[in-house]
Amino acid sequence: MLLGSRQSGKTTLARHSDRFWLTEPEYTPTIARPMSAALPVRVDVARQVQARSVYEGTLPLVALQRLRGSLIADEGDARYVIEFGRDKFGVACLALRVEAGLPLLCQRTLEPFVHPVAIDQRLGLIADESEEAALPPGYEPLLVAEGVLNLAEVIEDELILALPVVPFKPGVPLEWTDHATPEPPDAMRTSPFAALGTLKKS
Repeated sequence: MLLGSRQSGKTTLARHSDRFWLTEPEYTPTIARPMSAALPVRVDVARQVQARSVYEGTLPLVALQRLRGSLIADEGDARYVIEFGRDKFGVACLALRVEAGLPLLCQRTLEPFVHPVAIDQRLGLIADESEEAALPPGYEPLLVAEGVLNLAEVIEDELILALPVVPFKPGVPLEWTDHATPEPPDAMRTSPFAALGTLKKS
């Protein structure tokens, strides 16, 4: 599935392959000194691949306008690591790792909860849809329009794709019991035909 075009700058940060945890105020990052360099608005993909650029930092959920429509709150951050380069086959690619805690509403209990998301994706950078078939197994295609990417949009796309179709709070039983006022037993229900018969007699 094509995620669309994106862009970014030229700044190259030191590589860091450690995993990390993100978002939700209670989450504690496992990275000792997380970087917080702002993502450039647009990047030239060819230059990023050649320089093997790496970006690492946090992105506030409030800044992700499309994702916010699926959240019940916009507090918290997404922590990311983005690495440009070429694989052993010479394929231009983007390695993306993102972790976040997304505030959602349980559709069974109607209670808020935080849905943890951990994304570890390798995206093959293609200039045309016809190039998708040539990507190695395990790659997702990322169509690059006019040679530029918006990296924040790439991160947002992946978070949107990671949203559950129907959010359920962890630990909620599959068979949920509605504690609202129960319906009366069959014996206590008034049949509409019985009421109609009473009207006819009168």
